[in-house]
Amino acid sequence: MAAAIVVAGAGAGVASSDCGRPSPGPPPPRGGSRPPLLDRRHPRSDDDDHALSFPRGGGGGGGGASSSFFRPRGGAAAGGIVVSPPPTTTTTSTTTTTSANNPPSTGPYDSSRSGGVGGSSSSSSSSSSGGGGGPTGPIVRVAFQGEAGAYSEKSLRELLGRNVVAVPRPNFESCYRAVASNECDYAIVPIENSLGGSIHENYDLMLRYDLTIVAEHDFRVRHCLLTRPGLDVGDVKYAISHPQALSQCDNYLRARGIVPRATYDTAGSAKMISDCLRGDDVGGQGSSSSSSSSSSSRGMPEGCTPDNTAAIASNLAGLTFGLECKEEGIEDDDSNFTRFLLLGRRGVGQYLNKKIPSKTSLVFTLPNNAGALYKSLACFSLRDIDMSKIESRPMSAALLNYLRFRNTVTMNNRERGGLGASSSSSSSSSSSSSSPSRSEELPRFRYCFYLDILSSELDEGVQNALHHLREQSDYCRVLGSYPANSRLVGPVAEAVEALNAENEGKTHEAELRLKSLPSDDDDTRRLNIGFVGYGAFGQYLSKQMSSHHNVRCIDPVDKSKQAEENNVEYFPTFDTSNFLHGLDVVVIAVPMIELEETMESLPLEKLRNKLIVEVCPLNAYPRTVLSRMLPPNTDILCTNPMFGPELPLDGVPFVYERVRISDARRANCFLSTFERARCKMVEMAAEDHDAYVADAEFVTHLTGRLLDRNLLPVSPVSSREYSALCDVADMTTNDSFDMFYGMFKYNDRAKELLNKMRDNLASVERKLAAKEAYLAASAEMKNTDRQKLLAECRLLLREMAKSNANSAHVEHPQ
Repeated sequence: MAAAIVVAGAGAGVASSDCGRPSPGPPPPRGGSRPPLLDRRHPRSDDDDHALSFPRGGGGGGGGASSSFFRPRGGAAAGGIVVSPPPTTTTTSTTTTTSANNPPSTGPYDSSRSGGVGGSSSSSSSSSSGGGGGPTGPIVRVAFQGEAGAYSEKSLRELLGRNVVAVPRPNFESCYRAVASNECDYAIVPIENSLGGSIHENYDLMLRYDLTIVAEHDFRVRHCLLTRPGLDVGDVKYAISHPQALSQCDNYLRARGIVPRATYDTAGSAKMISDCLRGDDVGGQGSSSSSSSSSSSRGMPEGCTPDNTAAIASNLAGLTFGLECKEEGIEDDDSNFTRFLLLGRRGVGQYLNKKIPSKTSLVFTLPNNAGALYKSLACFSLRDIDMSKIESRPMSAALLNYLRFRNTVTMNNRERGGLGASSSSSSSSSSSSSSPSRSEELPRFRYCFYLDILSSELDEGVQNALHHLREQSDYCRVLGSYPANSRLVGPVAEAVEALNAENEGKTHEAELRLKSLPSDDDDTRRLNIGFVGYGAFGQYLSKQMSSHHNVRCIDPVDKSKQAEENNVEYFPTFDTSNFLHGLDVVVIAVPMIELEETMESLPLEKLRNKLIVEVCPLNAYPRTVLSRMLPPNTDILCTNPMFGPELPLDGVPFVYERVRISDARRANCFLSTFERARCKMVEMAAEDHDAYVADAEFVTHLTGRLLDRNLLPVSPVSSREYSALCDVADMTTNDSFDMFYGMFKYNDRAKELLNKMRDNLASVERKLAAKEAYLAASAEMKNTDRQKLLAECRLLLREMAKSNANSAHVEHPQ
């Protein structure tokens, strides 16, 4: 990706943040290089300006995601830097663009040279037409949500200073992804507001991503009235801003007869006026600007022009977009504070001591028992541990089950010295008690509790309290132990101090911002994808991909009609060379028993430098076959899309393993198709996948094939269990028998499971026969007893009759 460095001096035009939505980023490929960022250890739309206040109870599912859900993918180093000073309407910024054939000669922003703490970096800086060059030394990239100049950026400047590089992102989840993918070092996100309450989306995202809290900052929100230079306040008829900002300045606007007009963002409102002054939004009719930012195409509301409109935003937004601040602090309530959290990949709890005021944030779930919350809080109160906040938040049962499952995998890996041994501190703080049985039905509403305590995680009392809490909770995870009151410790403090020392005495008139990230192109990049085998599952997958990529297929049976319906180009088998020409990705969508034969039929030399993807229900065998047969410079991605034509993709697991990846961007782009569809992306080794999934899949398909439709007649009235059985039967019988046979042949325990099913069926038959015999015997015994009773009754009656007759004869002798 070409790097772009924009250094604009005083009087230059505004430089757009140009931050397209990034694709989620996976962990770096095994054996691959990692960008030299601050932290070298990798643990495992929102248009609202969330630095304002928010309605309580808002939030939601965190923008989904299951998009990357729990194992975000890794990316490359960052692209270009924008140093954007106050613009005017008469001049434009100077842009230097370099490509792979013409690499940049200046170094502090060159991703190949930038270094983290303790790493080497170039000391040269970019020249500036106005003398406002960038800093030297190591680069610290911090992602924030919103436009340049947003309150989130001002908060990070207050906390970290002017020498860090701010990275505007279009939504909160893209901030988390940027850090998890190593494209940024930290992310700063708002978590609660003194007027509007918690920002629930960020609570949800902290569960989905294994980032840890390293610092906090209480930011005082001060609204400013921003206009074009020279405009008199009396000429202002409209004020544009985020609805929350407008409501917080309602008295000020009413007193001056200014009509509020809601827009998507505070800093974005300032950008609208600036764009209109530059002619990017002529007449305020919503013409799109040339920026690639997700919000740059938004125009001013109808009737609003730079000559009659002011923006309500931060003073930093005014400086960024060249607007004049007419008045500062125009909010009605001066107690508007937003608490921000700084998130990173590695915790700082080990750098805390008794002299540093500390906080620890954790999340846990509890069983649905009387007094469960009281008992959990007693873990802390009995040890005199002060709590500053507790809040409950609904969570889905599917997410809870997955978190338990992930904990189990992590703990198993750690026990055998596997991958779990290198998990982050936040992950190592997770625990789950024994899971409920499969038959136990979870309540419709499950809640997780977020708790802040005023102590370090490493304090002895807190350690004991956490052990006690884990004994009671279904799931417990420490989100971070960090210094309170805007203090910095550990690598964060060292990085900021190093930047300040390197740039002491130097001035740069503009804020440092990263123009784009490499992953920003993933959403717009169209891959050439070819499907080898075009059965029902291949057709379904190609249909999902054809809207984002160029898709073709090849199959020995004429599937041209089906391909045309899915907007896919069909090739017959004799045209394999043309089919493979120009492909980026080859998806092997054949039954597992045909995998090796299919690979032998392909010209393997023409698969060099391509990404080969298999979609079998088991991964260990396909991985072995592909690794053995494919050339060494061919990338391999083993996947198991755990869905089918009858299922929506939202929330369905997509399991994958990067077996051999040299082009991570291409693999990321392929996987992003399923992330956009909100699949739960789960990266897992083939052995672990087969251990957890193979048996369950085989038993499920076996059960579905045993439950033939003749055994499940259509019924106008049916139970939930009966409907579930019908669904299992429908989904499994629609799959080919070859696929089922592959699950049997390449699962070492399949015969054992089949025998177990047979034994279970025989056991049920024996129990039924025994019950039937018991009931028959009982009935016979009851009938025998009845006959005996009747015989005894007859005998007694005869004796009584005989006795009465004898008595009568004695009384009346003849």
